[in-house]
Amino acid sequence: MMRLVCPIGAMAAGLLVAGIHVPSSVALAAAESKPQPEYNPLARQLKITGDVAVELHITAKGEVESVKALSGSVLLAGPVVKTLKTWKFKPFLQDGTPAEATTVMRFSFK
Repeated sequence: MMRLVCPIGAMAAGLLVAGIHVPSSVALAAAESKPQPEYNPLARQLKITGDVAVELHITAKGEVESVKALSGSVLLAGPVVKTLKTWKFKPFLQDGTPAEATTVMRFSFK
């Protein structure tokens, strides 16, 4: 079973790259399309569990420009990164104007 753990808390501090930093709870609320990552069959067979933390860079149009795995098993992180690249968000606003944003999310596989 995979579940998104939110909010990420202190891990998200200081990861502003460009635009604004958005807490994971705000990013989740703005997600218009958010298919859930699959539990890698090999990881499931090997009973690999744990958390995967990823940093997302989101364009002013709400598209995911990049996803970077920050922590977690490679077998679990791969499907998370691949799936998050397909997510779509409502544009985030800074002073009333659409802006690029970064967020950190954590997924838990049990």
